[in-house]
Amino acid sequence: MSAFSSPVQTAEIVTRLRAAGCVFAEDEAALLLSTASTPEVLADMVARRVAGEPLEHVLGWAEFCGLRVVVEPGVFVPRPRTEFLVRRAVALARAAAGPPVILDLCCGTGAMGAAVIAELAGAGGGGAEVHAADLDPAAVRCARRNLPGAHVHEGDLFEPLPSSLRGRVGLLIASPPYVPSGSIGLLPSEARLHEPLTALDGGGDGLDVARRVIAGAPRWLAPGGHLLIETSERQAEATAVAVAGAGLRARVERSEKLDATAVIGTRP
Repeated sequence: MSAFSSPVQTAEIVTRLRAAGCVFAEDEAALLLSTASTPEVLADMVARRVAGEPLEHVLGWAEFCGLRVVVEPGVFVPRPRTEFLVRRAVALARAAAGPPVILDLCCGTGAMGAAVIAELAGAGGGGAEVHAADLDPAAVRCARRNLPGAHVHEGDLFEPLPSSLRGRVGLLIASPPYVPSGSIGLLPSEARLHEPLTALDGGGDGLDVARRVIAGAPRWLAPGGHLLIETSERQAEATAVAVAGAGLRARVERSEKLDATAVIGTRP
């Protein structure tokens, strides 16, 4: 509870959040109260959340793999299911010889890259060279805050990357937009109204951007390097076919607990 709040005020906030449809109203109220610096700021934050703005945009951060990741309004919020891809990336990095070169493509806030770095550093495996890229300027601003010391590039997929990175990437991690265009209207309003369409819409079958990532990956991966790309269970087979078609050894990995699917391609 904030120093300027009271039990009565807290109860009022919980009631307002619950009436607005917030399932975890008590937890959200606690986060808003602990984050707000003044009563005026708190009132504004509660009003924004009641109006339907994502909690992470209101707070200015999202929790991801135990980290507080900066999230500006209008930027894609990292999802818990993506933690599965991070775990698989960390496992592959630990099995490699020497510090890896990591590329976080379609990086958004840079949450995946930041989480991989934190996990490797915590296990004594720091020293990675990290690059990230995104098309959205707001996302790039967030990524530069979340990835201090990394090289964060603004542009379309591989286009802004330095040519010196070709053939050197040990881990290419990507969570591209993979919602089919016809399904965008079925997304929760928090996503539809407050996150960029470019971070959600994957084209007709949802794999337009993923196929572009896969097609370009072999030119950037080092021998033995890995591409890890997030997709849905329904799209996994088509994604794996595209990965194999690009000349990479493909396999599908799945976490039922997180409802997460990743396709991993390895350059021979």
